[in-house]
Amino acid sequence: MKKLVLMMLCLLPLMAVAQTSEEKGLEIAVEADKRDMGFGDVSSSLTMTLKNANGNTSIRKMRSKTLEVQGDGDKGLTIFDKPADVKGTAFLSFTHVLEADDQWLYLPALKRVKRISSKNKSGPFMGSEFAFEDLSSREVEKYKYLYLNDDAVGGEDAFVIEVRPNYKYSGYTRSVVWISKTTYQPLKINYYDRKNSLLKTMVATGYKQYLGKYWRPDEMNMVNHQTKKETLLEFSDYKFQTGLKSRDFSKASLKRAR
Repeated sequence: MKKLVLMMLCLLPLMAVAQTSEEKGLEIAVEADKRDMGFGDVSSSLTMTLKNANGNTSIRKMRSKTLEVQGDGDKGLTIFDKPADVKGTAFLSFTHVLEADDQWLYLPALKRVKRISSKNKSGPFMGSEFAFEDLSSREVEKYKYLYLNDDAVGGEDAFVIEVRPNYKYSGYTRSVVWISKTTYQPLKINYYDRKNSLLKTMVATGYKQYLGKYWRPDEMNMVNHQTKKETLLEFSDYKFQTGLKSRDFSKASLKRAR
């Protein structure tokens, strides 16, 4: 009996600090968010390569700008430069912590700004395999987290966590995210549709560090397992803290974005 009591006393400190899978999943998400705070603003150039099920490809050139917002989600603006039939198309996104995101699309052929319904965030972005909601910043409070296990992607050690959206109208029941233990950036994400079937896989590669703190990928490749289509995003010319302001992300800015 004395041995049992002594064993329990030894285990008490461990029991007191035992962490649930939910707590560990949230801790990883919070740390990832914390490590990316303070970037201010960032812009980059993008090449989007669309590949259909037959392997045929088409290429689009874009520019992207992001403004960090204290106390709320980030603001983002993406402008299409090529080819000619989409030149001037611009996508504006205001991500919010708890409320539904605001998103608008400017179509130069119609010369009007179209508001994207909160019920349509799962729709494809400009014919790509990225959905509108994939292009919003991931605010910690918008999801529930569950740590699953440790794994590796391309030889890089990673935490594997399950992420479930707290908001209505997401196109996903859940996603499984491999987060680098070194950079706390996503290396791979499996997305599951509303029937909980594997829909898409995104793999991010070529991470580089900027300003001694902020990690950004060179490439993000999204594969749709159900349609066999792919979209590759290649990033270049990252520029941080260039002095972008809120007025650069207004609805009026969409029309003059070109």
